[in-house]
Amino acid sequence: MTATITYLGDFKIISKHEKSGATITTCAPLREGGTSEFFSPSDIFGISYGQSMLMAVAVLGEPRGIFITGATCELKKSTYPEPKRIGTIFCIVRIPGKFTDEQKKFIEETALSCPVALSIHPSVQKTVMFEFEG
Repeated sequence: MTATITYLGDFKIISKHEKSGATITTCAPLREGGTSEFFSPSDIFGISYGQSMLMAVAVLGEPRGIFITGATCELKKSTYPEPKRIGTIFCIVRIPGKFTDEQKKFIEETALSCPVALSIHPSVQKTVMFEFEG
């Protein structure tokens, strides 16, 4: 993946995906002089975790007959001061449909070992709860 990241001023940044042309705009949070009209960079980090979990389950699950269309991840991220960093990520993953115990185990293990999860620093406290709705 290649992207071009440009600081626009006023604590806003735009990132452009080279291949697709898609863009993501971020800004600083209110407490840091931003407007909070967009996700902050650390917000993007948090939602990348949730997206990575769902994508891993979808990509690896569909060939096994596991479909998670409509699945959601409710995510809360908090930061610690001095040095400022992401401190905790809390997720509730809700998956509609009926699954066997074996499929549920596959879903949970796949989500928890997604690429972003394996890249998060060990000092970040991650809590993930799974709710199967079916």
